[in-house]
Amino acid sequence: MTLSEKQKSLVKDLQSQEKLCIQKYEHAEQQAKDPELKKLFNRIRESEEQHYNSLSQLLTGTCPQVNTKDQAGKNYNPSATYVGQYNEEDKKKDEFLCTDCITTEKYVSSSYNNDLFQFADSNIRRLFNDIQTEEQNHAEMIYKYKTVNSMQ
Repeated sequence: MTLSEKQKSLVKDLQSQEKLCIQKYEHAEQQAKDPELKKLFNRIRESEEQHYNSLSQLLTGTCPQVNTKDQAGKNYNPSATYVGQYNEEDKKKDEFLCTDCITTEKYVSSSYNNDLFQFADSNIRRLFNDIQTEEQNHAEMIYKYKTVNSMQ
């Protein structure tokens, strides 16, 4: 499989976004107060690393196989941490981290949606579609965490 220069540029841009996501989730994990949220951010960071590696493979001319049956968002059921007595400042900080990460996921998901149309190869389109779904699942998991913890 040979990519055009434009396609290589798009993949490199997506890769830059994935690298930023990895860094963002590392930072969020370090800043989070709730151990449940720290685990969630770590889990998502690992997924972002897989996305980055898949794009690296694509740049070498190999399109990785995808799991189009990802149910991570649907199957995630977080425990409520911020109930009863808790530190209100900790909750506010964790809420901010969640909202910031959801915003990032929305942006990255839309990038995959737009860039997918620049490729005719169905395997690449399937890869981008799968990654986009996983980005949406990340946002869904964070949203579920926010909901169970009564965050806006």
